[in-house]
Parts: sequence; C-alpha cells; structure tokens
Amino acid sequence: MKFLPMGIAYASYAGLVIFGTFILSIIKFGQSPNLFGVLGCGLIILGIVMVNALGK
Repeated sequence: MKFLPMGIAYASYAGLVIFGTFILSIIKFGQSPNLFGVLGCGLIILGIVMVNALGK
C-alpha cells in the first residue's frame, strides 16, 4: 500500500491468478488452449504491465 494504490494491486493480483490458472490447466490437466484463450491471456498480461507502468 506504500507503493501501489489498492485498486492497482488488486487488479494485478487478480490478473496474475487468472493467468496462473490458465498455465496450470495447460501443464497439469493437459488442456490445449485455442487462439482466443492465448490472445485473452496475453491481453491480461499486457493490461497488468500497462496498469503498473502507466497507472498512478
């Protein structure tokens, strides 16, 4: 809370948990993602980077 506002920290945490679940489903359960799943997770990571780099 000293460095990041609560909203940005929570959004980053939620996005990373979604991405982690996506990766876990591929590794542990052998699910194969389609193009839209990969694109969506890429946009989540891009959003996290943008919010943390550009957000105030």
